[in-house]
Amino acid sequence: MKAWSLILCAAAFLSGCASQQVAHVAPAQQLFHDQLFQPAAAPIDTASVFAVSPAMHAYLQREIGKPLPGRDVRRMLFEALYRRDKLQLEYDAAITRTAADTFTERAGNCLSLAIMTAALAHELDLPVLFQQVQMDEVWSRSGNLYFASNHVNLSLGRPTSGQNPYLATTMDMANTLTVDFVPISPKSREAARPLTEKTVLAMFLNNRAAELLAVGQIDDAYWAARKAAEVDPLFTNAYNTLGVVYQHHGNQAEAEQALRYAMSQAPDNTIFLSNLAQTLENANKMDEAAVLRARLAQLEPYPPFYFFNLGQEAMKLGDYGRARAMFQRELDRVPDYHEFHFWLALANYQLGNLRAADLHMAQAMENSTTRGDHDLYSAKLDRLRAYAAQVK
Repeated sequence: MKAWSLILCAAAFLSGCASQQVAHVAPAQQLFHDQLFQPAAAPIDTASVFAVSPAMHAYLQREIGKPLPGRDVRRMLFEALYRRDKLQLEYDAAITRTAADTFTERAGNCLSLAIMTAALAHELDLPVLFQQVQMDEVWSRSGNLYFASNHVNLSLGRPTSGQNPYLATTMDMANTLTVDFVPISPKSREAARPLTEKTVLAMFLNNRAAELLAVGQIDDAYWAARKAAEVDPLFTNAYNTLGVVYQHHGNQAEAEQALRYAMSQAPDNTIFLSNLAQTLENANKMDEAAVLRARLAQLEPYPPFYFFNLGQEAMKLGDYGRARAMFQRELDRVPDYHEFHFWLALANYQLGNLRAADLHMAQAMENSTTRGDHDLYSAKLDRLRAYAAQVK
């Protein structure tokens, strides 16, 4: 099965989790091939991403109103959004939503929640700074698409006085309030890099492109990825996504062109290397692909999901002991990924270890990142426990 890697937001409560690969120069328009695709089902309205709805405005008026002298508006906003007895937001990684949609649904993935927080902060004239935090990538998958995510947090400055709250340059970085629910080491925090809202908007569009591609809406995925590259031409991840979109659309030459550009900007990026190698193999350029595969093997001998895929092969062969060992090796690398716990539960179930199966199914449910996955694991856990009760 072909495997393609995309970079987007995928984990961590209240954060934009998109890796940032920055190009040295903006590419020429020849990387876009609009004639190959049907028009988008709906126009891409970038202005709506950070737009504040009437309901959001009313919520701010009700919860914050006109702050009294000496009150910290930043802290009031934080408490209005993230105290459990207030808005009661829920993390849901299924889709990247605009600020208004996130507020309406009371749920969103990491980037959606960060964008909603920033939009409300703008309404209060609070300057906002997005930062990319240097942490290990987190991987997830949907079918044959693999997603890598890094971590972005959000800092709120004090109310502005005649300054543009959209400009992070107006912020006093010594007196910011960082909104971040992921434990971060001091070293990672110190190495954080500022992101412009233009780049964050490109990340949003790149996420939408990947999500549309994952559900087979290839034409719409193209227009979202193209818009991401238009919004921030130096956001290299958009060209990786374009390349994967072209490949899924059957446009080998165009995929190679976009991926070669992405790789030219980040020669050691294993995601770009892997996608280009796959494209070259599909185009029967085996010698060049072999060179890239050899380089990949040096840079990353055991790529993400390597042991997981071995475990799935063992499951198909009925070798449940080996499957359990492989799933455990993958889980040792990424202890909180729900799918690894799920498959480890299945392997233990087949081996008759119902206690371990129950434990890992419960952890799969606890670590799930979408409502759908949570409900699925919950139902399977109920059936597992019902079966265990009958066996006793």
